[in-house]
Amino acid sequence: MTGRRHHHILRTALRPRLPLTKARVLSAGALALCVSTAAGCGVVPGTAGGSGDGTVKVMTWAPEGTGTTNKPGMPAMAKAYARWVNKHGGLDGRKLQVLTCNDDNDTVSAANCARRAVEEGVVAVVGSYSQHARSFFSPLEAAGIPYLGGYGVTDDEFTSPLSYPVNGGQASLLAGLGRQLARTCGPVTLVRPDTVAGDELPVLLDSGLTAAGHAASVDQRAAEDASEYAGHARRALQRVSADPREEGCVIPALGDRTDIFMDSFRRTREEYPAVHTASVLGSVDQSMIDATGGTYEGAYVTGWYPASGDARWKAMRAVVRAEAFGDNRIDVGDPGVQTTWVAYTVLKKAIESLGDGEVSARTLRRTLDDGLEVSTGGLTPTLSWSLPNLLAASDFPRMTNADVTFQVVREGRLVTERKGFVDTSGVLEHTEA
Repeated sequence: MTGRRHHHILRTALRPRLPLTKARVLSAGALALCVSTAAGCGVVPGTAGGSGDGTVKVMTWAPEGTGTTNKPGMPAMAKAYARWVNKHGGLDGRKLQVLTCNDDNDTVSAANCARRAVEEGVVAVVGSYSQHARSFFSPLEAAGIPYLGGYGVTDDEFTSPLSYPVNGGQASLLAGLGRQLARTCGPVTLVRPDTVAGDELPVLLDSGLTAAGHAASVDQRAAEDASEYAGHARRALQRVSADPREEGCVIPALGDRTDIFMDSFRRTREEYPAVHTASVLGSVDQSMIDATGGTYEGAYVTGWYPASGDARWKAMRAVVRAEAFGDNRIDVGDPGVQTTWVAYTVLKKAIESLGDGEVSARTLRRTLDDGLEVSTGGLTPTLSWSLPNLLAASDFPRMTNADVTFQVVREGRLVTERKGFVDTSGVLEHTEA
């Protein structure tokens, strides 16, 4: 996950976690209030899609034009999907209307986006990115609006009963990266921000390493806003290359400073024995690899989905070519764009499952909660949020998909390193992040 705030991935709100049973009681109360008042709950009673004219209205939000993390491709992908689906019969005959909102990487803007979603009567927020779950979930929960297919950047996305995540968030990526590196690496050093939130990263990485029988990583803290990392690169190289018989691995996890670290690393690594680098998709993507001239060659990368060149993305690429040709906001290799595609795939299947019935926030939640199974064409395992399909993990009770993919940079391209998905649920169920 790119951006200076990348390290605020699992607990954006550093507060004591409510017990799950209490959180569910509070949310149930909010839902009961929504039902009793019937106002702002995603639909006008007795009509379809919240508009009365057979239109399904949803919202997609993400930060754009900020100095930190930006995901303009996600709302752009949502708009392209709407144009495409409406040209091909809509959602089971209903027109799809997508509203977009810029959360500005700001708590006030994120809350405003959520309040606008309530005021507009959307039936769901779909395929979105925001680091400010504490701000946006409260209005959504009060109105009973489901949050379908968030990026997985906050822990609230894996605890709120109105959240329907399509991937395993940063937790699955780091646990998966640990498993990926345990098979090939000697000593491992994690270079990460010296912040309270950054303290969670080694816990998740080590959960994957130790589960696979590897020693825990060396936790190397660094300033998150440094202008150069030559000293940190040298220290990491010294640690992972201390034993020439073992080829170690260095993992930079510094948000948008990762590139700065890798520039220092590239200039320093020639003084030391060969080592590998590694990261997670979102911190490193194909566009970054293209721009660095081989710096990431041989790097191990863990992702949520198949590599962007995989044939399973053919349908998404076709939609982008048809409806967003020349729109450089949409990078088909960006995991945010991919998450938006998967989320709208789920939305389409959920609405089709309702047949001629009412489409509302309430009916969408009900069909998702009651065991609807959604195939995404192999981009994820079959998704279902019924209770038997949720992970038995206290920190991630809404997680239904903990699968990751192992990739590697070869000849300047991210390609599959190991066929198929790797399930990290067993690791996460025994991890206290």
